[in-house]
Amino acid sequence: MNIIEIQSLAHPGVEIFASLTEAQLRNALHPDQALFIAESPKVINVALNAGYSPTAILCEQRHISGDAADIINRCHDIPVYTGSRELLSRLTGYTLTRGVLCAMRRPQLPSVEQVCTNARRIAVIDSVVDTTNIGAIFRSAAALGIDAVLLTRQSCDPLNRRSVRVSMGTVFLVPWTWIDGDITATLHQYGFSTAAMALTDRSIPIDHPTLAAQDKLAIILGTEGDGLAREVISAADFTARIPMAHGVDSLNVAAAAAVAFWQLRTNP
Repeated sequence: MNIIEIQSLAHPGVEIFASLTEAQLRNALHPDQALFIAESPKVINVALNAGYSPTAILCEQRHISGDAADIINRCHDIPVYTGSRELLSRLTGYTLTRGVLCAMRRPQLPSVEQVCTNARRIAVIDSVVDTTNIGAIFRSAAALGIDAVLLTRQSCDPLNRRSVRVSMGTVFLVPWTWIDGDITATLHQYGFSTAAMALTDRSIPIDHPTLAAQDKLAIILGTEGDGLAREVISAADFTARIPMAHGVDSLNVAAAAAVAFWQLRTNP
């Protein structure tokens, strides 16, 4: 084990945990060096099981032979930075993640075609910018049988530190990539019908048999607040709504996603 005890968060190498921004971790100029941070033993183990490559660990001293022991053994000779709980608690949110952080290499993402191959139910996330919502949508997608996720470039990065944490590591389990241009036209190329989640005059209930009958269906979810753009709704094959009571007009996008995924899942 390559254990390195630190006395300061300014120690060389620790900046990836302590001071680099999400944009700096993504490293657009050198994608082959891009990183993300996974938090908590459970999430880190999910990433390792999914084949992600660790580059460094930061953990409290007491976790070296405790919660982090198995992870350290799996990661071989990468640096393991350690310090007191008082020192490491200066990292925002650190004490909430059971004292273990792991920096990992970002993978090369698949193409849209690769993501769509063999998929029957896909979630499309259009301009959703809240990291918590992204993580929650991925968790529901993994749990409720969504085969893949596509995101527009205006959406939050699924490997954002908070998104990963909220997802409980399910961002490592569901294939995903970015989608550019006309969403509906692109998905039609791969045999998908599209259902925009929106309230319009032509919306059909989400339990309408026509939706369930689609062999390949992409469920399009829009940004917090404003929802989907008018042109996205107009281009979709269907517009679907979740019937509600008490005059409530909509749900949080993550909650709506969970309902849609459950209702429109394919039979096992």
